[in-house]
Amino acid sequence: MSDSPLGEGLAALSRFLVGEDTVEETLHRVSELTVQAVPGADLAGITMLVEGRRRTAVFTDELAPEVDQAQYDTGDGPCLDAFEQQGIFVIESTSEDGPWPAFRQAAAEHGIGSTLSLPMIVDKNVVGAMNLYAHQERAFDEHAAETGLMFASQAAVVLANASAYWDARELSARLGEAMEHRAFIDQAKGMLMSAQGCSADDAFTILVRASQRENVKLRDIAARMVAQANDRAAEKGRQ
Repeated sequence: MSDSPLGEGLAALSRFLVGEDTVEETLHRVSELTVQAVPGADLAGITMLVEGRRRTAVFTDELAPEVDQAQYDTGDGPCLDAFEQQGIFVIESTSEDGPWPAFRQAAAEHGIGSTLSLPMIVDKNVVGAMNLYAHQERAFDEHAAETGLMFASQAAVVLANASAYWDARELSARLGEAMEHRAFIDQAKGMLMSAQGCSADDAFTILVRASQRENVKLRDIAARMVAQANDRAAEKGRQ
């Protein structure tokens, strides 16, 4: 699992949550792994709020923010719709007529044939959008969308567990709530390791998967596990 792009993404999440990597480093790594994992994808970018405005904050190629600028200028584009409507949006061919004409034209002029925009959702709230670009037309099928969503979920967990902000020059990252609640995460990992006889990495993977499956922050999953264990211990003590 650790040798696969998805497994490497989970490892990047682990490093972020224990404070070894910044928000920017983690999101960039997850974006790179998404391009590796999704057939047809040539580059990726993440749309998120930067100083109160939606911008392509993280990207694997400088072409991504150049293409995206058309939608930020017009307020009309698939990345913005994925962000605002919590939906998946695909442009099968940028050379054909359809929604977001200004964005289509800009993408085609930059050699992009098709795009796939995916919402980044945690607790039913959209925290950003992951955008994949292909030079080839009709590069993204249903499998590509499903695979991309797994990585979009990883990126969403990063944003949901951090207090991140942009200054005039770069993205600054703070561990925020993720570090404040690290004790809960460590306790939950220990409980899983004891109950299932698994390694620390496997225990963390179980927690992340539960977070993605339930669309609940990782720290909340861990805190719930610890609270339930404490309740059971208290009840046993009263017997």
